Amino acid sequence: MTAPTTAIEAVDLVKRFGEVEALRGVSFTVPTGTVLGLLGPNGAGKTTAVRILTTILRPDAGRASVAGHDVVADPRAVRRSIGLAGQYAAVDENLTGRENLTLVGRLNHLARGVATARAGELLDQFHLSDAAGRPARTYSGGMRRRLDLAAALVTHPPVLLLDEPTTGLDPASRQDLWDVIGGLVADGTTVLLTTQYLEEADRLADRIVVVDRGAVAAEGTAAELKARLGETTVELGFTDVGTAARAAELLAGAGGVAHEGLVVTLPLRGGARTIRDVLNRLDAAGLEVGRLDLHEPTLDDVFLTLTGAGASA
Repeated sequence: MTAPTTAIEAVDLVKRFGEVEALRGVSFTVPTGTVLGLLGPNGAGKTTAVRILTTILRPDAGRASVAGHDVVADPRAVRRSIGLAGQYAAVDENLTGRENLTLVGRLNHLARGVATARAGELLDQFHLSDAAGRPARTYSGGMRRRLDLAAALVTHPPVLLLDEPTTGLDPASRQDLWDVIGGLVADGTTVLLTTQYLEEADRLADRIVVVDRGAVAAEGTAAELKARLGETTVELGFTDVGTAARAAELLAGAGGVAHEGLVVTLPLRGGARTIRDVLNRLDAAGLEVGRLDLHEPTLDDVFLTLTGAGASA
Protein backbone atom coordinates (compact mmCIF):
# COMPACT_ATOMS: atom_id res chain seq x y z
CA MET A 1 0.00 0.00 0.00
CA THR A 2 1.39 3.43 -0.98
CA ALA A 3 1.98 5.82 1.91
CA PRO A 4 -0.14 8.99 1.80
CA THR A 5 1.66 12.12 0.61
CA THR A 6 0.26 14.00 3.62
CA ALA A 7 1.14 12.40 6.95
CA ILE A 8 -0.68 14.88 9.22
CA GLU A 9 -3.57 17.18 8.41
CA ALA A 10 -5.36 19.55 10.77
CA VAL A 11 -8.31 21.55 9.46
CA ASP A 12 -9.95 24.35 11.48
CA LEU A 13 -9.33 22.68 14.84
CA VAL A 14 -11.23 24.19 17.77
CA LYS A 15 -10.86 23.16 21.40
CA ARG A 16 -12.41 24.85 24.44
CA PHE A 17 -11.82 24.33 28.13
CA GLY A 18 -14.74 26.12 29.76
CA GLU A 19 -14.42 29.78 28.82
CA VAL A 20 -10.90 29.31 27.45
CA GLU A 21 -10.61 28.69 23.70
CA ALA A 22 -7.30 26.84 23.47
CA LEU A 23 -7.51 26.36 19.69
CA ARG A 24 -9.36 28.76 17.41
CA GLY A 25 -9.47 27.27 13.93
CA VAL A 26 -5.91 25.93 13.65
CA SER A 27 -4.99 24.38 10.30
CA PHE A 28 -1.74 22.90 8.97
CA THR A 29 -0.42 19.93 6.99
CA VAL A 30 2.76 17.89 7.25
CA PRO A 31 3.95 16.12 4.07
CA THR A 32 5.25 12.59 4.53
CA GLY A 33 8.94 12.42 5.40
CA THR A 34 9.26 16.03 6.55
CA VAL A 35 9.48 17.95 9.83
CA LEU A 36 6.96 20.59 10.88
CA GLY A 37 8.00 22.89 13.70
CA LEU A 38 5.08 24.12 15.80
CA LEU A 39 6.19 27.25 17.65
CA GLY A 40 4.46 29.41 20.19
CA PRO A 41 4.72 30.76 23.74
CA ASN A 42 3.37 28.80 26.69
CA GLY A 43 -0.41 28.57 26.48
CA ALA A 44 -0.47 29.16 22.71
CA GLY A 45 -2.16 25.81 22.02
CA LYS A 46 0.76 23.66 20.85
CA THR A 47 0.31 20.83 23.32
CA THR A 48 -3.48 20.89 22.88
CA ALA A 49 -2.98 20.34 19.14
CA VAL A 50 -0.62 17.42 19.83
CA ARG A 51 -3.12 15.85 22.23
CA ILE A 52 -5.81 16.00 19.57
CA LEU A 53 -3.50 14.45 16.97
CA THR A 54 -2.64 11.63 19.39
CA THR A 55 -6.35 11.03 20.22
CA ILE A 56 -5.92 12.02 23.87
CA LEU A 57 -8.38 14.89 23.33
CA ARG A 58 -11.32 15.21 20.95
CA PRO A 59 -11.69 18.47 19.03
CA ASP A 60 -14.84 20.50 19.60
CA ALA A 61 -14.87 21.43 15.91
CA GLY A 62 -12.74 20.85 12.84
CA ARG A 63 -11.05 17.62 11.85
CA ALA A 64 -7.62 16.02 11.83
CA SER A 65 -6.01 12.93 10.36
CA VAL A 66 -2.72 11.13 10.92
CA ALA A 67 -1.29 8.67 8.39
CA GLY A 68 -4.61 8.84 6.56
CA HIS A 69 -6.71 7.96 9.64
CA ASP A 70 -9.26 10.33 11.18
CA VAL A 71 -8.44 11.01 14.83
CA VAL A 72 -12.09 10.81 15.89
CA ALA A 73 -13.46 8.14 13.56
CA ASP A 74 -10.48 5.75 13.75
CA PRO A 75 -8.42 6.52 16.89
CA ARG A 76 -6.98 3.00 17.17
CA ALA A 77 -5.48 3.19 13.69
CA VAL A 78 -4.01 6.59 14.56
CA ARG A 79 -2.41 5.22 17.73
CA ARG A 80 -0.92 2.32 15.75
CA SER A 81 0.66 4.83 13.37
CA ILE A 82 2.34 7.19 15.82
CA GLY A 83 5.10 7.49 18.35
CA LEU A 84 4.87 10.15 21.04
CA ALA A 85 7.53 11.70 23.25
CA GLY A 86 6.21 14.33 25.62
CA GLN A 87 7.86 17.19 27.47
CA TYR A 88 9.18 14.90 30.22
CA ALA A 89 10.75 11.47 29.90
CA ALA A 90 8.02 8.89 30.56
CA VAL A 91 10.20 6.00 31.67
CA ASP A 92 9.97 3.74 34.72
CA GLU A 93 12.95 4.74 36.84
CA ASN A 94 13.05 1.38 38.61
CA LEU A 95 13.37 -0.63 35.39
CA THR A 96 16.54 -0.90 33.35
CA GLY A 97 16.78 0.67 29.93
CA ARG A 98 16.30 -2.72 28.28
CA GLU A 99 13.34 -3.57 30.52
CA ASN A 100 11.66 -0.24 29.73
CA LEU A 101 11.84 -0.80 25.99
CA THR A 102 10.84 -4.46 26.22
CA LEU A 103 7.83 -3.52 28.34
CA VAL A 104 6.69 -0.97 25.74
CA GLY A 105 6.96 -3.65 23.07
CA ARG A 106 4.92 -6.12 25.08
CA LEU A 107 2.26 -3.49 25.83
CA ASN A 108 2.02 -3.00 22.06
CA HIS A 109 1.38 -6.73 21.63
CA LEU A 110 4.81 -7.65 20.26
CA ALA A 111 5.90 -11.22 20.97
CA ARG A 112 8.44 -11.43 23.79
CA GLY A 113 11.31 -12.37 21.49
CA VAL A 114 10.44 -9.61 19.03
CA ALA A 115 10.14 -7.03 21.82
CA THR A 116 13.51 -8.06 23.26
CA ALA A 117 15.20 -7.89 19.88
CA ARG A 118 13.70 -4.50 19.12
CA ALA A 119 14.87 -3.20 22.50
CA GLY A 120 18.40 -4.24 21.64
CA GLU A 121 18.25 -2.50 18.25
CA LEU A 122 17.06 0.75 19.79
CA LEU A 123 19.60 0.66 22.60
CA ASP A 124 22.32 0.41 19.95
CA GLN A 125 20.76 3.15 17.80
CA PHE A 126 20.51 5.57 20.71
CA HIS A 127 23.96 4.73 22.13
CA LEU A 128 22.53 3.29 25.33
CA SER A 129 23.83 -0.28 25.09
CA ASP A 130 26.47 0.24 27.77
CA ALA A 131 23.76 1.38 30.19
CA ALA A 132 21.12 -1.16 29.11
CA GLY A 133 21.29 -3.11 32.38
CA ARG A 134 21.21 -0.08 34.67
CA PRO A 135 18.02 1.30 36.28
CA ALA A 136 16.75 4.38 34.45
CA ARG A 137 17.05 6.39 37.67
CA THR A 138 20.83 6.29 37.23
CA TYR A 139 20.62 7.85 33.74
CA SER A 140 21.49 11.45 33.01
CA GLY A 141 18.79 13.79 31.69
CA GLY A 142 20.03 13.36 28.13
CA MET A 143 20.08 9.57 28.43
CA ARG A 144 16.51 9.55 29.77
CA ARG A 145 15.33 11.67 26.85
CA ARG A 146 17.02 9.31 24.40
CA LEU A 147 15.41 6.33 26.14
CA ASP A 148 12.02 8.06 25.98
CA LEU A 149 12.44 8.71 22.26
CA ALA A 150 13.54 5.11 21.74
CA ALA A 151 10.37 3.95 23.49
CA ALA A 152 8.29 6.02 21.06
CA LEU A 153 9.91 4.13 18.18
CA VAL A 154 9.49 0.54 19.39
CA THR A 155 6.72 -0.22 16.88
CA HIS A 156 8.42 1.51 13.89
CA PRO A 157 5.75 4.27 13.68
CA PRO A 158 5.72 6.27 10.44
CA VAL A 159 4.73 9.45 12.30
CA LEU A 160 6.51 10.82 15.35
CA LEU A 161 5.12 13.61 17.54
CA LEU A 162 7.65 15.32 19.79
CA ASP A 163 6.31 17.77 22.35
CA GLU A 164 9.27 19.94 23.44
CA PRO A 165 11.61 16.91 23.45
CA THR A 166 14.79 18.75 24.47
CA THR A 167 13.34 20.75 27.38
CA GLY A 168 15.87 20.92 30.20
CA LEU A 169 18.75 19.34 28.28
CA ASP A 170 22.24 20.80 28.16
CA PRO A 171 23.51 21.96 24.74
CA ALA A 172 25.53 18.79 24.09
CA SER A 173 22.59 16.49 24.89
CA ARG A 174 20.30 18.65 22.77
CA GLN A 175 22.70 18.35 19.84
CA ASP A 176 22.80 14.55 20.26
CA LEU A 177 19.01 14.38 20.15
CA TRP A 178 18.90 16.63 17.07
CA ASP A 179 21.26 14.23 15.31
CA VAL A 180 19.00 11.30 16.17
CA ILE A 181 15.89 13.11 14.90
CA GLY A 182 17.70 14.08 11.71
CA GLY A 183 18.59 10.44 11.12
CA LEU A 184 14.99 9.33 11.62
CA VAL A 185 13.73 11.86 9.08
CA ALA A 186 16.41 10.80 6.61
CA ASP A 187 14.99 7.27 6.90
CA GLY A 188 11.47 8.52 6.04
CA THR A 189 9.87 9.26 9.41
CA THR A 190 7.49 12.23 9.54
CA VAL A 191 7.96 14.46 12.58
CA LEU A 192 5.79 17.11 14.20
CA LEU A 193 7.95 19.01 16.65
CA THR A 194 6.71 21.52 19.20
CA THR A 195 9.49 23.60 20.66
CA GLN A 196 10.36 26.87 22.32
CA TYR A 197 13.98 26.65 21.15
CA LEU A 198 14.05 28.69 17.95
CA GLU A 199 17.48 27.34 17.02
CA GLU A 200 15.93 23.86 17.16
CA ALA A 201 13.18 24.79 14.70
CA ASP A 202 15.68 26.53 12.43
CA ARG A 203 17.89 23.44 12.44
CA LEU A 204 15.29 20.66 12.08
CA ALA A 205 12.05 21.97 10.55
CA ASP A 206 11.25 21.98 6.84
CA ARG A 207 8.34 24.28 7.57
CA ILE A 208 7.27 26.24 10.64
CA VAL A 209 3.83 27.15 11.98
CA VAL A 210 3.73 29.89 14.61
CA VAL A 211 0.73 29.59 16.95
CA ASP A 212 -0.35 32.41 19.24
CA ARG A 213 -3.43 32.51 21.48
CA GLY A 214 -4.85 29.40 19.83
CA ALA A 215 -4.58 30.60 16.23
CA VAL A 216 -1.99 30.33 13.45
CA ALA A 217 -0.06 33.60 13.32
CA ALA A 218 2.27 32.67 10.44
CA GLU A 219 3.46 29.72 8.38
CA GLY A 220 6.39 29.09 6.06
CA THR A 221 9.99 28.00 5.90
CA ALA A 222 12.44 29.61 8.30
CA ALA A 223 13.83 31.68 5.42
CA GLU A 224 10.35 32.83 4.36
CA LEU A 225 9.42 33.89 7.89
CA LYS A 226 12.68 35.80 8.31
CA ALA A 227 12.19 37.51 4.94
CA ARG A 228 8.86 38.89 6.13
CA LEU A 229 10.74 41.10 8.57
CA GLY A 230 12.98 42.73 5.98
CA GLU A 231 16.32 42.49 4.29
CA THR A 232 19.78 41.55 5.50
CA THR A 233 21.62 44.69 6.53
CA VAL A 234 25.27 45.80 6.54
CA GLU A 235 26.39 47.52 9.72
CA LEU A 236 29.51 49.70 9.45
CA GLY A 237 31.30 50.85 12.59
CA PHE A 238 33.56 53.92 12.67
CA THR A 239 35.98 55.29 15.25
CA ASP A 240 34.39 58.75 15.51
CA VAL A 241 30.98 60.32 14.94
CA GLY A 242 32.20 62.76 12.31
CA THR A 243 33.54 59.98 10.08
CA ALA A 244 30.31 58.03 10.50
CA ALA A 245 28.26 61.10 9.52
CA ARG A 246 30.35 61.68 6.39
CA ALA A 247 30.04 57.99 5.44
CA ALA A 248 26.26 58.12 5.85
CA GLU A 249 26.09 61.20 3.63
CA LEU A 250 28.31 59.56 1.01
CA LEU A 251 26.20 56.39 0.92
CA ALA A 252 22.79 58.07 1.17
CA GLY A 253 22.13 57.63 -2.54
CA ALA A 254 21.88 53.87 -2.06
CA GLY A 255 18.62 54.31 -0.11
CA GLY A 256 17.69 52.95 3.28
CA VAL A 257 20.84 54.28 4.96
CA ALA A 258 20.58 54.92 8.71
CA HIS A 259 23.10 56.66 10.94
CA GLU A 260 23.27 56.56 14.72
CA GLY A 261 26.41 57.50 16.64
CA LEU A 262 29.37 55.54 15.35
CA VAL A 263 27.26 53.15 13.27
CA VAL A 264 25.94 53.38 9.72
CA THR A 265 23.45 50.74 8.54
CA LEU A 266 22.27 50.04 4.99
CA PRO A 267 20.36 47.21 3.28
CA LEU A 268 22.30 44.43 1.56
CA ARG A 269 20.49 44.36 -1.78
CA GLY A 270 23.24 43.21 -4.11
CA GLY A 271 25.00 40.58 -2.03
CA ALA A 272 28.80 40.65 -1.95
CA ARG A 273 28.84 43.25 -4.73
CA THR A 274 27.12 45.75 -2.43
CA ILE A 275 29.77 45.26 0.24
CA ARG A 276 32.60 45.65 -2.29
CA ASP A 277 31.11 48.81 -3.80
CA VAL A 278 30.51 50.38 -0.37
CA LEU A 279 34.06 49.71 0.81
CA ASN A 280 35.51 51.00 -2.46
CA ARG A 281 33.54 54.25 -2.18
CA LEU A 282 34.54 54.77 1.43
CA ASP A 283 38.18 54.02 0.66
CA ALA A 284 38.19 56.47 -2.25
CA ALA A 285 36.85 59.15 0.10
CA GLY A 286 39.50 58.35 2.71
CA LEU A 287 36.96 57.04 5.24
CA GLU A 288 38.22 54.05 7.19
CA VAL A 289 35.77 51.41 8.45
CA GLY A 290 36.52 50.07 11.92
CA ARG A 291 34.24 47.03 11.64
CA LEU A 292 31.68 45.47 9.33
CA ASP A 293 28.86 43.15 10.39
CA LEU A 294 26.02 41.49 8.51
CA HIS A 295 22.63 41.12 10.21
CA GLU A 296 19.67 39.13 8.94
CA PRO A 297 16.33 38.70 10.70
CA THR A 298 16.32 35.69 13.02
CA LEU A 299 13.53 33.40 14.16
CA ASP A 300 13.75 35.23 17.48
CA ASP A 301 12.82 38.42 15.64
CA VAL A 302 9.96 36.63 13.89
CA PHE A 303 8.70 35.18 17.16
CA LEU A 304 8.81 38.48 19.01
CA THR A 305 7.12 40.32 16.15
CA LEU A 306 4.31 37.80 15.75
CA THR A 307 3.59 36.96 19.38
CA GLY A 308 5.01 39.82 21.38
CA ALA A 309 6.63 37.25 23.69
CA GLY A 310 10.01 35.63 24.07
CA ALA A 311 10.21 32.04 22.96
CA SER A 312 10.67 30.84 26.52
CA ALA A 313 7.89 33.03 27.94
